[in-house]
Amino acid sequence: MKNIFLVLFAAVLILPQTIAQNINGRISSSLYSFERFDTADVSETHLRSFQVLNLNINEGNFSLRSYLNLENDFAVKQKNDPRLRFYNLYFEARKIFNIATVKLGRQPIFNSVAGGVFDGAYLEVKPENYRFFVYYGGNVPAYQKLEITDKWEDDYILGGKFSTSVLKNFQLGVSYIKKNFRTEKYFAARLGTDLNPVNLLIENNSNQYQFVSGEISYELPNTISINTRYDYDLNFEKTSKFEIDGNYEPIDKLNLNVYYQYREPRIRYNSIFSVFDYGNTQEVEVGGVYKFSNMISALARFANVTYKDDESQRFTAGLVTSYGTLTYRRTFGYAGELDAVSLFSGYTFLEGFLTPSVGVSFTSYKLSKTASEKNSLTTILAGVNIRPLRILSFDLQGQFLNNKIYKNDFRMFFKINYWFNTNLDMM
Repeated sequence: MKNIFLVLFAAVLILPQTIAQNINGRISSSLYSFERFDTADVSETHLRSFQVLNLNINEGNFSLRSYLNLENDFAVKQKNDPRLRFYNLYFEARKIFNIATVKLGRQPIFNSVAGGVFDGAYLEVKPENYRFFVYYGGNVPAYQKLEITDKWEDDYILGGKFSTSVLKNFQLGVSYIKKNFRTEKYFAARLGTDLNPVNLLIENNSNQYQFVSGEISYELPNTISINTRYDYDLNFEKTSKFEIDGNYEPIDKLNLNVYYQYREPRIRYNSIFSVFDYGNTQEVEVGGVYKFSNMISALARFANVTYKDDESQRFTAGLVTSYGTLTYRRTFGYAGELDAVSLFSGYTFLEGFLTPSVGVSFTSYKLSKTASEKNSLTTILAGVNIRPLRILSFDLQGQFLNNKIYKNDFRMFFKINYWFNTNLDMM
């Protein structure tokens, strides 16, 4: 598999000069400056850079896709800098027999249980009204290094999903995922049978997650939609999560929403946390959005969260306009007490050439409802996007934070984006 990575990387470099029909992607360069205090009087100013390349090389229904990032600190030398991360590097073939897609290499996976990236293979078959896909591969090493696991039996992810829309207005699906992650062996001092300390080799089983899930969705356009999901933990043999999300439009400008969730803490099977006595949570939220016009809408939501022995509530209200948003949020009960007001505004001038933005928030909170101390937090963001060309943009943003932990904390962020899309003439 490591040889496959080398072949794919070489192809990314060579194919544009040979058989590629289209090359597209994005180059991004950014700088992030911040100050870090080691003690009350000793600090270091960091200047981290991030160089991102998103490159796609296409020929008909075949593509090579890559996404990588090079990061470095120019102000303070870090142990692992410069660091090159490979997030994506895979080959993709689409419309095989007009129904199938194949991917091979380091690729993303979207899953509510164990999402991210993996090194392996993906096969999708999509005839009319049906969709079926499976995937298998190794876990990606730390810092997304261009390396691959050498112990597939203990360090892999396996899964798949079948879904159908054969029933009118319904979407049905069932999925399975299993993720094993090889843990590092280590020695620890333990008491022997004679109560004298001995060094014992600790080697945990690699099994972590194993879930089966079911989904049912119903939608009647412009009237009602209901989405449900159920996750069952096969390792612990119990329900992990159930949620239902419903939207209803009684009139043209009003949308009402009801949400319910039951959830157990997601604990790795080989984790020490699995021995603790923990409780589930249940959450109910109701709310709605009313659209006064194409330029302004109002929203309000109220939620109640039930814990093992207590409960908490939250309330959110706001205005959403074409010039920005104004939001108020209040939390009270077991999760602590919080009052927060935030304002964000951004608007485009000169046909997209200039887009300034500003955000301000004020927060007052207590860590628990019985705490005597109340803390405050002020956050200010101010920035501008300049786009002299459709394919080129510049972003500059200042970030200010002030509370009892971060006194007058100021940070700067600068970014350049360049998009490209070139069709090559074939000889």
